[in-house]
Amino acid sequence: MTYDIIVLGSGPGGYVTAIRAAQLGFKTAVIEKENLGGVCLNWGCIPTKALLKSAQVFDYIKHANQYGINVGEPTANFSEMIQRSRGVAESMSKGVQFLLKKNKIDVISGFGKLLPNKEIAVTDEEDNTKVYSAQYIIIATGARARELPNLPIDGKKVIGYRQAMTLEKQPKSMIVVGSGAIGSEFAYFYHSIGTEVTIVEYLDRIVPLEDIEVSKQLARSFKKSKIKVMTSAELTHVDTSGEKILASINSKKGEVKLETDIVLSAVGIKSNIENIGLEEVGIAVDRDKIVVNDFYQTNVDGYYAIGDVIATPALAHVASAEGITCLEHIAGLQPTAINYNNIPGAIYTSPEVSSTGFTEQQALDAGHEILVGKFPFSASGKAKAAGHPEGFVKIIIDKKYGEILGAHMIGMNVTELIAEIVAARNAEATGHTILKSVHPHPTMSEAIMEAVAAAYDEVIHL
Repeated sequence: MTYDIIVLGSGPGGYVTAIRAAQLGFKTAVIEKENLGGVCLNWGCIPTKALLKSAQVFDYIKHANQYGINVGEPTANFSEMIQRSRGVAESMSKGVQFLLKKNKIDVISGFGKLLPNKEIAVTDEEDNTKVYSAQYIIIATGARARELPNLPIDGKKVIGYRQAMTLEKQPKSMIVVGSGAIGSEFAYFYHSIGTEVTIVEYLDRIVPLEDIEVSKQLARSFKKSKIKVMTSAELTHVDTSGEKILASINSKKGEVKLETDIVLSAVGIKSNIENIGLEEVGIAVDRDKIVVNDFYQTNVDGYYAIGDVIATPALAHVASAEGITCLEHIAGLQPTAINYNNIPGAIYTSPEVSSTGFTEQQALDAGHEILVGKFPFSASGKAKAAGHPEGFVKIIIDKKYGEILGAHMIGMNVTELIAEIVAARNAEATGHTILKSVHPHPTMSEAIMEAVAAAYDEVIHL
């Protein structure tokens, strides 16, 4: 069969791309070897947020007396939490199936391999192969958990994120290797329901891609809640021969031996680019990523790539935006290239973390003379009333032009606040634009206005 567009992969990059293609009048197909929705809907973004919500509710109940509510001692039902998470994922996957059907997009089940002349061979579960062709082929095969040479994932004692969401029983103890979004979120979830958690981070601070003040605040919050944090530390070896795992860790204090039930490897991702025909077609790859231009064209005419297989932030919303931009370019709509300095990041721990743009150090390194405003949630009426006064909003502004260079937040619901800054920066608004925009009271969003005011020495509530 021949199509206008074939998308290889149905994650948040792939299915969004396919739907936008259909909206633009292209005859479209999606090839998927597993579940519609990819990792994000089935094993990543969505089911993890369901688990984190269960942890948050459990935490609220444990501290209900702080809100004037007396309840008995709660217990966490681990298997039901997992079951709820899987149910949410299944529902969302069915939603993607509905959207593809609604937009008259053909779904082809099987493993797709690129061929020259804009063709794809798809092999199904029965080992039958059929060849499809298209005017444009878009690669959106995503990524998987990366394995360290000294920490191979066996799926039982040393696990990746997939197994972390489907364990049969709750472990009494866990070592989490890596403190990025995946590691930090799972550390918070398992700790919240009673697992003894130790985070091992190779760099000198947790969430190392965030502004340094955010890293320090999250470390304080984790340590206050009794999550053990080891930075400048490396897990060098695990002995899984016994009932317990014996982990060897090089730390600032020398070698440390720890016993644990589970080791979760959360050290990044590996692009799914093996065996999909890149070499046969001649598509260029550099350091595990497909090489593309600003509109996601590879070096071979008619072949495009988006999402985790290219060298851009490995985030679901980035893949979706890239897919839309890619299709609009193909359709001749002349879209603007994505500004990767204005991509929001979000970590759904407690407190939450969100950010966009330059960190303070990056702004200085780029040669900007800056104003920095910071407003703590301890001074926020809404945060105090909600019982979550930890954290802050930090805004970085160019002193000469008033350009908002970056924003960094840690606190309750800050993942819902960062889009205000993204939209303001996209519209080239200045700090004064936000300062003079009346924010509702009492809300967490007031902290954004107050942080800008602090940058200009006009803050009222500090």
